[in-house]
Amino acid sequence: MRAAPPGGATHHQLRHPVFLRIDNVLGADVLERITAQLAHGHFEDGRKTAGWNARLVKNNLQLEPGSKAAEELRKVVTEALLRNAAFEMAARPKLMRPLTFARYEPGMEYGWHVDDPLMGGPPPLRTDLAFTLFLCDPAGYDGGELVVQAPQGNQGFKPPAGSLVLYPASTLHRVAPVTRGVRLVAISWVQSLVRDGHQRELLYELDVARREVFESGGKCPAFDRINRILGNLVRLWAEP
Repeated sequence: MRAAPPGGATHHQLRHPVFLRIDNVLGADVLERITAQLAHGHFEDGRKTAGWNARLVKNNLQLEPGSKAAEELRKVVTEALLRNAAFEMAARPKLMRPLTFARYEPGMEYGWHVDDPLMGGPPPLRTDLAFTLFLCDPAGYDGGELVVQAPQGNQGFKPPAGSLVLYPASTLHRVAPVTRGVRLVAISWVQSLVRDGHQRELLYELDVARREVFESGGKCPAFDRINRILGNLVRLWAEP
């Protein structure tokens, strides 16, 4: 049986695009601290940060981006992300937008939209990947699934608190209406060192195999061969 990817990652392979769910990005103590701070944070209309067409379908609240609470929470979550092996392997981040903390109350949703290809700047960040980090227990709210369009059918995600869903920013996606409770998430976008999604997928799969070989046989000749191939492919495809 094939071993699971590191960091509790689940690989949803749909030819292209590819979605990755990574569990336990945040522990229970960190989640409790974050939700306590968000409970007292100042939230504003999320349409303020939406593009001219996305604001027509966006109905949520976002933590005031320049607040002290937002800065502190960004630091905590970003450090956890960059320590996560599965996130590093799948995203190969070069740049990442500052995290946005979003709140959905009953009746709120975010209709079908595609993320802007370039954000921020100068220079702008190219949005290769987007992610949603779920911050509250899914049993505490109804609706609120992240739904991402794929050739084989729409994929819905509503994982446990502390889990992250990583997906290509080029895909159409939406947040289903919340009908009960409150949905809290952190979202952001990544410019990868490897622009091509198919190449990123191959590097991820090879990296998983490399770690499986190391776990079973240590630093053996098979590990060294895979390690060399992986390193040379990164040299070939990366855009530092």
